[in-house]
Amino acid sequence: MLYLIGLGLGDAKDITVKGLEVVRRCSRVYLEAYTSVLTVGKEALVGEEEFYGRKLILADREEVEQEADNILKDADISDVAFLVVGDPFGATTHSDLILRATKLGVPYRVIHNASIMNAVGCCGLQLYKFGETVSIVFWTDTWKPESFFDKVKKNRQNGMHTLCLLDIKVKEQSVENLIRYVHSCTSP
Repeated sequence: MLYLIGLGLGDAKDITVKGLEVVRRCSRVYLEAYTSVLTVGKEALVGEEEFYGRKLILADREEVEQEADNILKDADISDVAFLVVGDPFGATTHSDLILRATKLGVPYRVIHNASIMNAVGCCGLQLYKFGETVSIVFWTDTWKPESFFDKVKKNRQNGMHTLCLLDIKVKEQSVENLIRYVHSCTSP
């Protein structure tokens, strides 16, 4: 079975009791390492392998999006955990993993946890007053997407708050390598 397990927002010990019990009995445990990061960083989590009782396999963007079959391999006959910062459904990539598992006949289970979407309540803002959430990515010399401006403007006109998700630097392929068909990722 494939388990998508939310880690919450703080550190290694924010995992739920149910999530920790599942992790400790899985044959493989992946740590998704590109859509979000814990406040302590992924290196600190890898240092918590004794707490989790399992070796953590870092899964970067390429592993999750291009080589998901590796994660799903044998998940129909053994338990595999996929750890996600926050809640498993905070990014579309994780929904895609569920769709792939379903297509392959791999059973799955989701163990939710706190995410940034409900943590904003700490600011005193009312959740029902939020409009569309936007992502603000790092600009480059050749790529400066502005689509988020219109969404923020629309939310403001409607008297709504806007949750802005900021980009993070992770290991990924550069535009230059994509153009040259060079399969090489650069670290942040």
